[in-house]
Amino acid sequence: MGSKTIPEPAFMASLVGVLFRALLAVLVTLGWASAAEAQAVNRYTNNTASSANAINDTATPCSSPFTRTFSVGASYTVADVNIGLLMAHTYRYDLIVTLVSPAGTRVVVSNQIGGGADNFNALMDDSGTNPIVNYTANSSISAVPPYAATYQPSNLLSAFNGQNANGTWTLEICDNAAADSGTFYQADLYLTQASTNYADLSLAQSVSSTSPTGRATITYTLTIANAATSPQTATGVTVRDALPSGVEFVSASGTGSYNSATGDWSVGSLAPGASASLTITAIVATGNAVSVTNVAEITSSSVSDLDSTPNNGITSEDDYASTTFTMVNTRTAGTAPTLTCAAGTAVFDWDSITWNAGSTSGTYSVSGIGNVALAITNTSGTFLNNATYGGQSPAEQSTVTGGLSPAQSSLEQLVDLTSQSATVDTTITLGSAVPGLQFKIFDVDYNVNQFADRVTVTGYLNGSTVTPTLTNGISNWVSGNSAYGDAISADAQANGNVTVTFSSPVDTIVINYGNHSYAPTNPGQQGVALHDITFCKPVTGISVTKVSSVISDPVNGTNYPKAIPGAVVEYCILVSNTGTSTLTNVVASDNLPSNFSYAAGTLRSGISCAAATTVEDDNASGADETDPHGASISGTALSATASSMPAVTGFALKFRGTVN
Repeated sequence: MGSKTIPEPAFMASLVGVLFRALLAVLVTLGWASAAEAQAVNRYTNNTASSANAINDTATPCSSPFTRTFSVGASYTVADVNIGLLMAHTYRYDLIVTLVSPAGTRVVVSNQIGGGADNFNALMDDSGTNPIVNYTANSSISAVPPYAATYQPSNLLSAFNGQNANGTWTLEICDNAAADSGTFYQADLYLTQASTNYADLSLAQSVSSTSPTGRATITYTLTIANAATSPQTATGVTVRDALPSGVEFVSASGTGSYNSATGDWSVGSLAPGASASLTITAIVATGNAVSVTNVAEITSSSVSDLDSTPNNGITSEDDYASTTFTMVNTRTAGTAPTLTCAAGTAVFDWDSITWNAGSTSGTYSVSGIGNVALAITNTSGTFLNNATYGGQSPAEQSTVTGGLSPAQSSLEQLVDLTSQSATVDTTITLGSAVPGLQFKIFDVDYNVNQFADRVTVTGYLNGSTVTPTLTNGISNWVSGNSAYGDAISADAQANGNVTVTFSSPVDTIVINYGNHSYAPTNPGQQGVALHDITFCKPVTGISVTKVSSVISDPVNGTNYPKAIPGAVVEYCILVSNTGTSTLTNVVASDNLPSNFSYAAGTLRSGISCAAATTVEDDNASGADETDPHGASISGTALSATASSMPAVTGFALKFRGTVN
């Protein structure tokens, strides 16, 4: 604190005399009307000067402050409050100035500001453009008003808005530090009288949980009310609650309507004493330990409000409300399905494989499976070079271990992805279809404001989609065939593991790696690692079925025909590969019965009875024998052939004849 003392200026006594002669009454009340608002502003002045240097840490500590009062005899609603103060004091930082309303509301308007500057000659007004913390220059002592400067107070005076003015208002001044002192000269309290054309609206918001888990369902409840003392009904009332990043909108219910795209809640009308509520249901979609704040504010009303202005963003006004939750991760790792393999397993083991760092393709032989080919496509990002993770990526490494001990090798994809939509595709093509397989992807996780890993795994069999089962770790969650990181996982932890299980035949797997909506616009560096693949060994199986249908007969024609002499009958022979090994040089034969005469030129082939439309001639030669199925008849012996039948495929042969 300062140690200097301030001599009373020679003109001070003269000034005090002038003030006393000009203002004999302790209280002066003035009023005028604003053309824009039609509101009266009443000025209440207290110019009872204190004794010289009466305000000091000994005489007026904060436990027993110096006070001056303003007596308001009229009863009206306050719409705005300003307070001006003129006093001498060395080291303005010592002072704490508080205004107290008749209702007992206390607002600290100046809280130890100004450093070593001297004196106080300022008007405190919420609408001032300069915060009072910037009041750092010395002030002169002069007749007021007007005051030498206007500042926003340390705390908003709007806390008094809506209260009744009637009663005693008290100004408290205390000296909170030793060595310096001062003299009070004058204070002016300005109270704006509210017009009768207003509605006192207020808004509240609550959230069902302040510590939800990832992907939990939460509800926000908004409640808007028009005070019972309001003289007007508010119409055209709108509240904006645009849900923040970190929650996903599900539904809304309550009064009026809610537009989830804009966040606007159209409330409608609120009579005095009425209220309305809206419940918004959402899903938590942010990372572990991340805090999400949801802000709501009244944005429109047909009439003015005493203590707030719609859509101005001032957080202290009662038309503004917010809630915050922090996501907590209490997830446990899922249990992956057991891979059941009738013919045993074969393993693609990275510990026994050499991958050239930086390569984007490689083909390896796996016993019982044939060649396993990997091809990596990165069209919208850049693979990074980091010695810790095996050098130039894609690279074989054992730093990201998935929690395995001792550590094992895996294929790391360390990549700089420049947008949420940028991806890397890894395609695994098998030499032979397998009945099932299982593998893990390490480090599918999330880091706030950096990246949000997403992996989507799709399988194929003969070009048709096969959907796997994904099992989550602690740091990610699964939806369908995608896993989404929402918490951090260290390199040596299993928290980021995702287990991929195919329980039905597959010959191709595509792993699409990128980001989801938690990620920033430019995610940057991130990575996942592909661990060993356990394959079910292919199995062999074949089946043959034969069906017939009567097309027509001589008596009934095509109307409910019977298998009587002269009836036309169609047969279909279906050969199916029920295993996962590719069958080659398949031949099926059928001896026609003695009471059946084959109809020449009716042989047709295809992948099924319904699709058997390809014309086959009756002999065993020509291009039709390999397109890709063959068929012929010799006497009463019919033959069907296929040079190759991939896993879980079939071929059919149809023909017609007459019942003898």
